[in-house]
Amino acid sequence: MSDSLPLQKTEIEKLTVEVCEDSTRIYDYLVGKLVTISSRKGVKKALSRDQIYLNNQLAKSGDYVHQGDLIILFENKIVDHKYFEIELNVIYEDEELAIVEKPAGIPVSGNTFKTLQNALPDHVSKSSAKDYLPIPLPAHRIDAPTHGIVVVAKTHSTRVELGRMFENREMKKSYQAIVQGRLEGRGTLNSSIDGKSAVTYFESMAVFPSVKNEWISLIKLSPVTGRKHQLRIHLSRLGFPIVGDKQYGKKGFTLKYKGMFLAAVGISFKHPKTNEELSFEIELPNKFNRFLKREENWVKRIEDKKN
Repeated sequence: MSDSLPLQKTEIEKLTVEVCEDSTRIYDYLVGKLVTISSRKGVKKALSRDQIYLNNQLAKSGDYVHQGDLIILFENKIVDHKYFEIELNVIYEDEELAIVEKPAGIPVSGNTFKTLQNALPDHVSKSSAKDYLPIPLPAHRIDAPTHGIVVVAKTHSTRVELGRMFENREMKKSYQAIVQGRLEGRGTLNSSIDGKSAVTYFESMAVFPSVKNEWISLIKLSPVTGRKHQLRIHLSRLGFPIVGDKQYGKKGFTLKYKGMFLAAVGISFKHPKTNEELSFEIELPNKFNRFLKREENWVKRIEDKKN
């Protein structure tokens, strides 16, 4: 039969119906019962995608359930994944999640082959948890030109919880950037983006003379919200665009083949299952120090010629 138990799909979750009222439909019963799908809308989608089976038969939203019935939730679909081979630093990994260091220049995910998501299966192991993800999935995004830390989910329930934590601003992230101009001190940037509130704290770490830019500054950034391109937009509006930012920088001040000088260097949050405080930091990419050293040498050569 076409609606019999699918052997090719991955089982996510299984439960046996406990005591329930007579004439209870599966659509109503499952709300709040599944670990990986918490909302009524999510249950409805899973039923419409043929992910839910009742007593080894494809379930429909109007089906009634009775005590002792077996309900199985399956993976949405099977995709033949092609894996993108790159070197990838896995900072931390357990059965629920992983912390990886994304190289600059590749997107986290999207409709292209060369993405971090397509590289993950070669570097992050499949979880042995009951609700494991067939392939690990990034829990958030950073811009393709940005180097840095990305949190990866390995189970369905952790993916849901990480998404909630990012949405509720329970993730503390830190970035470092090199910007054009002499930016000193610290402050708050809070101009809205696309009509939505956006807040970024910044702190100047060092200022350097520059031949082309006159001054450049190394700064630390702590976004409170997570709007698209938030840090890049806020700094550009302030008058201190990130060096190498082709979209929001000043024309003629981007560097060929050097990329953008923005890195996600730190993140801290509570583990979604153990509640343990996790905190991770990475070193700035080598290109930051090479760029600052080159600027220093250029300035020195100009000064030597004057003397």
